[in-house]
Amino acid sequence: MSQFTDVDRLAITTIRLLSVDQVAKANSGHPGAPLGLAPAAHVLWKQMRINPKNPNWINRDRFVLSNGHACALLYSLLHLNGYDFTMEDLKNFRQVNSKTPGHPEYGLPGVELTTGPLGQGISNAVGLAIAQANFAATYNQLKFNLSDNYTFCFLGDGCLQEGVASEACSLAGHLKLGNLIAIYDDNQISIDGETKLSFEEDVLKRYESYGWQVLSVKKGDDDLDSIAQVIEEAKANKEQPTLIKLTTVIGFGSLQQGTAAVHGSALKADDVKQLKKKLGFDPEKSFVVPQEVYDLYKKEIIEPGQKANDEWDKLFEQYRKEYPDLGEELARRFRKELPKNWDAKLPTYKSTDPPMATRKVSEALLENITYDLPEILGGSADLTPSTLTRWKNAIDFQPPNSGLGDYSGRYIRYGVREHGMSAIMNGISAFGAHYRPFGGTFLNFVSYAAGAVRLAALSGYPVIWVATHDSIGLGEDGPTHQPIETLTHFRALPNMHVWRPADGNEVSAAYKSALESMHTPSIIALTRQNVPQLENSSIEKALKGGYIVHDCSSPDLILVSTGSEVSICIDAAKGLAEENKKVRVVSLPDFYTFDRQTKEYQLSVLPDDVPILSVEVAATLSWGNYSHDHFGIDRFGVSGKGPDAFKFFEFTKEGVTERARKAMEFYKGRKMYSPLNKAL
Repeated sequence: MSQFTDVDRLAITTIRLLSVDQVAKANSGHPGAPLGLAPAAHVLWKQMRINPKNPNWINRDRFVLSNGHACALLYSLLHLNGYDFTMEDLKNFRQVNSKTPGHPEYGLPGVELTTGPLGQGISNAVGLAIAQANFAATYNQLKFNLSDNYTFCFLGDGCLQEGVASEACSLAGHLKLGNLIAIYDDNQISIDGETKLSFEEDVLKRYESYGWQVLSVKKGDDDLDSIAQVIEEAKANKEQPTLIKLTTVIGFGSLQQGTAAVHGSALKADDVKQLKKKLGFDPEKSFVVPQEVYDLYKKEIIEPGQKANDEWDKLFEQYRKEYPDLGEELARRFRKELPKNWDAKLPTYKSTDPPMATRKVSEALLENITYDLPEILGGSADLTPSTLTRWKNAIDFQPPNSGLGDYSGRYIRYGVREHGMSAIMNGISAFGAHYRPFGGTFLNFVSYAAGAVRLAALSGYPVIWVATHDSIGLGEDGPTHQPIETLTHFRALPNMHVWRPADGNEVSAAYKSALESMHTPSIIALTRQNVPQLENSSIEKALKGGYIVHDCSSPDLILVSTGSEVSICIDAAKGLAEENKKVRVVSLPDFYTFDRQTKEYQLSVLPDDVPILSVEVAATLSWGNYSHDHFGIDRFGVSGKGPDAFKFFEFTKEGVTERARKAMEFYKGRKMYSPLNKAL
């Protein structure tokens, strides 16, 4: 006898038709997947632990819709389960400023992650599972099981074809994340048509080879008991993540079911009507929810979830009494606060201190601060000896029975998976508990991860890329490794810090900004080669994003620069002073931060009436807002020792001096306005 009733089946029909109505009203969207996945969604959500009244409860189960084009399904579920999604919100599907955008967006109630670009959601789900495993291993105590939630994910053929998903899922198998359960909508259809046009691999064998448990449901459209059974089987496996292959008919019940036509276009009016009639609803009515469906979700999901949350709150109160230090640490993290005076351990430098590569400064900084900041969970994409991102007594995040570490470890060996690493970092950040994930790689290879970097900025995940080998200064590895356009690329992203520190104090400022950021991710670009500690730098000055590092009265020219080139500019300015040419040098380590200072401050740094020349060993395209002329590299780099590469491109005291003279001569006598002064 089935555990599911006629009301359950009515609820599934309601989910299907609410989703169809959203797409039909907007005349835009993807009705096919919601029609096929509604049964699995209903069965899954009935056993999930959630609390719509407290959607950020730390021990809730997570649901990730990786095939984000099916978002009408998610909005229907959120409405029916009591989240802050009204019927009017559903009717405003895909409209400007609605709570129901065309793909799920992080920050809306009950939406765990921004998904849309395929493969990102399942990769984020791996991050959620890693965070939960670390959180549980760190804080669970005998009789105090604070964390035991699962991460569930729906994904489709498109997600499985994207490389980022393979990177992340391979790592998930290695890490034996038994708290991760993915349901694969095997409907054999993609936008181009039947998947046999391009995708015939045995997905289950691939995931089995990754170390996942693999299960199947052959009749995903209506075999509710089998769906429930395999979910329970997946939850029982604590040693492996699980992939459930759910065979469905895309657009189930539509006149175009089983075809690509139902994937990404609204159903025609006559199709909607016949579908509603076939499923027992009035074909003339839209956005209908029978009261017994609301009652079902209230009784079987909403009320049990609220009760579970209440019981957890009582457990945590007792935990704080039994383990006051851990309890206070957790309460601080839930408040999204860093420890008081945590930044006192940020290293500071004087100009008399020896030159250091800024990646070495970063290494020393991480060594200083990570012991006091349990929210830091970082790693590297198989470049630990180069990025210097592992502190001395770090424990690796590894399966407890591996002999390599345990789940309380906070250093992740990502392997050669830059894109997967970055998407996983987004998931870790979205877990909550104020996690501050970082990932180390070469600056040039952050470009490999551009899809996940963009989603971090769009979503507001304050993750950190420790991006070493920031220029042609890395030397012999040559143009394939030397970033030229990378800074410009990521500076163009809205909501993104791109720090390129010139010395140790600026590195500390970059980390302080990044770790205190609540909604903006950071890329910290660091040198391989040594740079001097600057005489007039400080953490406080650098935290403004740009400041005067070498000054004079009534300058004839301003050199504005970043990173290793700042010290070269200072040397050039000092030499030009001997010729009675007055040159100010400005360090501009982060455009995003500088842009948020007052106009008065900005113009005090880069004023009117002075020509400004930018100096950076990278593409010049991003400098138009700050300088009149640019000395940069608008071609690829060269293979050779770092100092020789700098000499080849004339980024030396002499090369900067020559261009400074030309700029002063060219702009002499002209009326100059700061590039910061604009009409719009």
